[in-house]
Amino acid sequence: QVQLVESGGGLVQPGGSLRLSCAASGSIFSFNIMGWYRQAPGKQRELVASISMDGLTNTADSMKGRFAISRDNSKNTIYLQMASLRPEDTAVYYCNIWTTRYEIWGQGTQVTVSS
Repeated sequence: QVQLVESGGGLVQPGGSLRLSCAASGSIFSFNIMGWYRQAPGKQRELVASISMDGLTNTADSMKGRFAISRDNSKNTIYLQMASLRPEDTAVYYCNIWTTRYEIWGQGTQVTVSS
């Protein structure tokens, strides 16, 4: 059984930075894509960024240049480095792992950008 554990969320002032981490454990299929999604109150869940096993990334246009996804395959962990945060980045951020056999979501971590 695969589990995802997120960490690193919190309260940050506008213009600040945060780094989220997501560690996967269990029977992880060798071919997978991991990513970050977010959901703000009253809005649909949206892709933030994803990364394949060999490091190919896909980042939402509105977050390019501010957010960067990376992964450490030896630790089955992905990271989301967020900079120049804005109040509109406030949301619950979810980690996701997709394979041809299953798709798993983390429990989410709250990011609040406010002065």
